[in-house]
Amino acid sequence: MAFTAFAQEPTSAAKGITYGEKINAKNLIPVSQLSTKMGNSEILNTKISGTVTDVCTAKGCWMKLDNGDGTKTMVTFKDYAFFMPKDIIGKKVALDGVSKKVITSVDEQKHYLEDAGKSKEEIAKITQPKNEIKYEAKGVLVL
Repeated sequence: MAFTAFAQEPTSAAKGITYGEKINAKNLIPVSQLSTKMGNSEILNTKISGTVTDVCTAKGCWMKLDNGDGTKTMVTFKDYAFFMPKDIIGKKVALDGVSKKVITSVDEQKHYLEDAGKSKEEIAKITQPKNEIKYEAKGVLVL
Protein backbone atom coordinates (compact mmCIF):
# COMPACT_ATOMS: atom_id res chain seq x y z
CA MET A 1 0.00 0.00 0.00
CA ALA A 2 1.43 3.39 -0.97
CA PHE A 3 0.96 6.58 0.99
CA THR A 4 1.18 10.03 -0.51
CA ALA A 5 1.87 13.12 1.54
CA PHE A 6 0.10 16.30 0.60
CA ALA A 7 1.70 19.56 1.59
CA GLN A 8 -0.28 22.28 3.30
CA GLU A 9 -1.35 24.86 0.72
CA PRO A 10 0.09 28.29 1.51
CA THR A 11 -2.22 31.15 2.44
CA SER A 12 -1.34 34.84 2.25
CA ALA A 13 1.49 35.74 4.64
CA ALA A 14 -0.35 37.92 7.16
CA LYS A 15 0.85 38.62 10.70
CA GLY A 16 -0.04 35.74 13.02
CA ILE A 17 -0.36 33.10 10.27
CA THR A 18 1.42 29.81 11.03
CA TYR A 19 2.71 27.32 8.47
CA GLY A 20 3.50 23.77 9.59
CA GLU A 21 3.46 23.07 13.32
CA LYS A 22 2.07 25.77 15.61
CA ILE A 23 4.88 27.71 17.27
CA ASN A 24 5.24 30.77 19.47
CA ALA A 25 7.65 33.70 19.29
CA LYS A 26 9.36 33.04 22.65
CA ASN A 27 13.11 32.49 23.08
CA LEU A 28 14.03 33.39 19.50
CA ILE A 29 17.58 34.08 18.43
CA PRO A 30 18.17 36.34 15.42
CA VAL A 31 19.31 34.36 12.38
CA SER A 32 22.36 36.67 12.31
CA GLN A 33 23.52 34.99 15.56
CA LEU A 34 22.89 31.40 14.43
CA SER A 35 26.50 30.66 13.46
CA THR A 36 27.79 31.94 16.83
CA LYS A 37 25.09 30.03 18.72
CA MET A 38 26.04 26.79 16.91
CA GLY A 39 29.74 27.13 17.79
CA ASN A 40 31.39 23.77 17.07
CA SER A 41 28.08 21.88 16.96
CA GLU A 42 27.11 20.30 13.64
CA ILE A 43 23.38 20.27 14.52
CA LEU A 44 21.36 22.51 16.84
CA ASN A 45 17.65 22.49 17.72
CA THR A 46 16.65 26.13 18.12
CA LYS A 47 14.11 28.83 17.37
CA ILE A 48 15.20 31.70 15.15
CA SER A 49 13.81 34.90 13.69
CA GLY A 50 14.65 36.78 10.53
CA THR A 51 13.40 38.57 7.44
CA VAL A 52 12.56 36.56 4.32
CA THR A 53 14.52 37.64 1.23
CA ASP A 54 13.73 34.86 -1.27
CA VAL A 55 11.20 32.08 -1.75
CA CYS A 56 10.96 29.24 -4.27
CA THR A 57 8.88 30.62 -7.13
CA ALA A 58 7.84 27.14 -8.28
CA LYS A 59 6.11 25.84 -5.12
CA GLY A 60 7.30 27.82 -2.12
CA CYS A 61 9.26 24.76 -0.97
CA TRP A 62 12.15 26.81 0.48
CA MET A 63 12.96 30.35 1.55
CA LYS A 64 16.02 32.36 2.53
CA LEU A 65 16.53 34.66 5.51
CA ASP A 66 18.75 37.76 5.60
CA ASN A 67 21.75 37.28 7.91
CA GLY A 68 22.40 41.03 7.99
CA ASP A 69 25.91 40.73 6.53
CA GLY A 70 25.16 40.17 2.85
CA THR A 71 24.69 36.41 3.29
CA LYS A 72 21.49 34.39 3.62
CA THR A 73 20.35 31.27 5.46
CA MET A 74 18.54 28.62 3.41
CA VAL A 75 15.38 27.29 5.06
CA THR A 76 13.58 24.11 4.00
CA PHE A 77 10.48 22.59 5.57
CA LYS A 78 10.34 19.34 7.51
CA ASP A 79 9.06 16.37 5.51
CA TYR A 80 8.11 18.74 2.66
CA ALA A 81 4.87 19.12 4.65
CA PHE A 82 4.16 22.80 4.00
CA PHE A 83 5.09 25.59 1.61
CA MET A 84 5.48 29.37 1.77
CA PRO A 85 3.41 31.85 -0.24
CA LYS A 86 5.30 34.15 -2.58
CA ASP A 87 4.10 37.23 -0.67
CA ILE A 88 6.17 36.24 2.38
CA ILE A 89 9.21 38.06 0.95
CA GLY A 90 10.04 41.04 3.18
CA LYS A 91 8.14 39.63 6.17
CA LYS A 92 9.72 38.96 9.55
CA VAL A 93 9.20 35.36 10.67
CA ALA A 94 9.82 33.08 13.64
CA LEU A 95 10.88 29.49 12.99
CA ASP A 96 11.23 26.39 15.12
CA GLY A 97 13.47 23.61 13.87
CA VAL A 98 16.99 22.32 13.37
CA SER A 99 20.07 24.08 12.01
CA LYS A 100 22.80 21.99 10.36
CA LYS A 101 26.27 22.74 9.02
CA VAL A 102 26.40 21.36 5.48
CA ILE A 103 28.34 21.51 2.22
CA THR A 104 25.98 22.46 -0.61
CA SER A 105 26.99 21.07 -4.00
CA VAL A 106 27.30 23.21 -7.13
CA ASP A 107 24.30 21.42 -8.68
CA GLU A 108 22.10 22.06 -5.64
CA GLN A 109 23.08 25.74 -5.52
CA LYS A 110 22.24 26.09 -9.21
CA HIS A 111 18.90 24.33 -8.68
CA TYR A 112 17.93 26.84 -5.97
CA LEU A 113 18.86 29.76 -8.23
CA GLU A 114 16.73 28.28 -11.03
CA ASP A 115 13.83 27.91 -8.56
CA ALA A 116 14.28 31.58 -7.64
CA GLY A 117 14.08 32.61 -11.31
CA LYS A 118 17.67 33.91 -11.49
CA SER A 119 19.38 34.57 -14.83
CA LYS A 120 21.53 32.00 -16.65
CA GLU A 121 24.50 34.34 -16.15
CA GLU A 122 24.03 34.41 -12.38
CA ILE A 123 23.59 30.63 -12.27
CA ALA A 124 26.78 30.12 -14.33
CA LYS A 125 28.80 31.98 -11.65
CA ILE A 126 28.34 29.04 -9.26
CA THR A 127 31.49 26.92 -9.58
CA GLN A 128 32.36 25.76 -6.04
CA PRO A 129 30.60 23.83 -3.27
CA LYS A 130 29.54 26.07 -0.38
CA ASN A 131 29.98 25.55 3.38
CA GLU A 132 26.88 26.92 5.05
CA ILE A 133 24.29 26.55 7.76
CA LYS A 134 20.89 25.34 6.59
CA TYR A 135 17.75 25.36 8.68
CA GLU A 136 14.92 22.82 8.54
CA ALA A 137 11.76 24.36 9.98
CA LYS A 138 8.92 22.34 11.45
CA GLY A 139 6.90 25.52 11.91
CA VAL A 140 6.94 29.13 10.67
CA LEU A 141 5.05 32.05 12.25
CA VAL A 142 4.66 35.40 10.47
CA LEU A 143 5.50 38.17 12.95
